[in-house]
Amino acid sequence: MKINDNSINNFKLAKFFLLDQNDLKEEDLFQIINEILLYKVDYTDIYLEYSSSETWRLEEGVVKNGTFSIKQGFGIRAIYGEKTAFSYSDSINKKSLLSSAYTVRNISSSGFDNRKIYIKNQYNNQKFYNSKNPLENIDTKYKISILEKLEKYAKKIDNRISQVITSLQSEYDIVLIARSDGQLVTDIRPLVHLSITVIAENSLGHREKGYAAGGARSDIKYFSDEILLQYATRAVKEAINNLSSKASPAGEMPVVLASGWPGILLHEAVGHGLEGDFNRKKSSIFSDKIGELVTSKNITILDNGTLENRRGSLNIDDEGNETKSNVLIENGILKGYMQDILNSKLMNTTPTGNGRRESFAHIPLPRMTNTYMLSGEYDPQEIITSVKKGIYAVNFSGGQVDITNGKFVFSTSEAYLIENGNITHPIKNAMIIGNGPDVMKKISLIGNDLKLDSGVGTCGKDGQNVPVGVGIPTLLIDNITVGGTHNN
Repeated sequence: MKINDNSINNFKLAKFFLLDQNDLKEEDLFQIINEILLYKVDYTDIYLEYSSSETWRLEEGVVKNGTFSIKQGFGIRAIYGEKTAFSYSDSINKKSLLSSAYTVRNISSSGFDNRKIYIKNQYNNQKFYNSKNPLENIDTKYKISILEKLEKYAKKIDNRISQVITSLQSEYDIVLIARSDGQLVTDIRPLVHLSITVIAENSLGHREKGYAAGGARSDIKYFSDEILLQYATRAVKEAINNLSSKASPAGEMPVVLASGWPGILLHEAVGHGLEGDFNRKKSSIFSDKIGELVTSKNITILDNGTLENRRGSLNIDDEGNETKSNVLIENGILKGYMQDILNSKLMNTTPTGNGRRESFAHIPLPRMTNTYMLSGEYDPQEIITSVKKGIYAVNFSGGQVDITNGKFVFSTSEAYLIENGNITHPIKNAMIIGNGPDVMKKISLIGNDLKLDSGVGTCGKDGQNVPVGVGIPTLLIDNITVGGTHNN
C-alpha cells in the first residue's frame, strides 16, 4: 500500500501528543497487548486520545461565555465471546496501561496462550478532511468577529428581531489505536460548529424563537460570509413564520418532507434499527430480514463515512477500521447492517467501519456516520403540487423512536399547510407520528434534490453522543398521523 504524506504527518503528530509526551513508544503498546494475550481473549485494543475544545458565546453583542478545555486518556478493551471487559484512565503512562491490561484480561478463564503480536501496519491511507487545528492560528478577535457578523446579519434581515444569541464551538481530536491484529493507526479530527438563536417580537409583544446552525470537519475559515448569511436567514425566517403561524391540523393526511435536515426522521426511524447490536440481539424490527423488501421499491439508503469534510465522516472508525460507503437498503431490499468488531464477529460478517465511541472513556458501539436516502426522479415542486391537503415539514426540533417496533414521534419547528397543491401558511405544534418501516412503504414520490443537513446532527445511544450527518431529498409520505391542536 502506498502511504501518503498526510498519513505519515498525522502519525507523527499523534505519536508526539499521545506517546512521546507520555514517555511511551509504539513497542510499549504491543508489549501491553501481549500481556493481555497471555490469556485466551479473542481480541483486544488500546485507544488513546488527546482532545481540546473551545466555545465562545455572544448575546446581544456581549461575550457571555468563553471556555477552553483539554482531555486525554486511554481505554483498553478485551473481548471474549459475547463478553467485553473495559478499563480506562485519564492518566497515560505505562503503569496505568499495564494495570488496566491486567484487569481486562481476566475476562477469559480458559487458561494461558503464547501468542505474540508485533506491529504490522502503522498508517491509514484515507483522508476525507484536513488536519488543521481550528483552535490555533486564528486569534480570539477573529472568532468573536464571526459571531458579531452573524448577529448583525440577523438584525438587518428583519427589524422584529429583538434578541440574538450566537455560539461558536471548535474541537480538535487526536486518536491512536493499537490492536491485537498488529494494526497501529491514527486519526486527526477537527470539528467546528456555529449556531444562532433569534427572538422575534411583534407589535403586540408576542415573541417566537428561530434557530439555525451548521458546521463541518474543517477549521474556522469554513464559515464564509455566504454561510453566515444562510444561517441568519434560516433562523429569522423560522422566528417570523412562527409569529404568524396557525394551529396545526390533526389527523391522517399526506406529509411532504423537505430535503436535508428532515432526514433526521430517517436516521431515527430506520437507521438505528439497522445497527448490528440490535439485530444480533433480535431487538430490532429489521432483525433477520436481509434480502427482504422492507421499504418501497424506489428507496435506497446509504450510510457513508467517507464524505469529504462532513460532520459524520471519519477516516477510520473508533476501532481503527476504515470507514466505507455502506448500502443498507437498495430498491427497498435490506442489504445489511452497520457493524463494529464485536457484533460482526458474533454475526459471522465483517466490520463496516461503524464502530464509534464518544471518548476514550467509552466502549465502541455500532453507530451511524452520514445516513441518507438517494434522490428520485421528481421535481420538488411537482411533489407539493400533487397534494390536495397536507403538511410540508421543513424542519424538526426533536423526536423519539422505539427501535423494537419502529414507532416514532417528531415535532416540527418549521412547517406549512398545503392546500390544493399550494403552500399557504405556516403552522405550529405539528407532530409527525408513525412507524418507521410502515412509513417507508408509504413513500410514493421522491425528489431529485438530495441534500444533507448543514452539519448539526448529534446522535445519542447508551449514554454516548457522537456527531452524525443526515439527509433526504424532498419526498411524499402518502398518509401518516399528524398530531395538532386543530381538527382536520
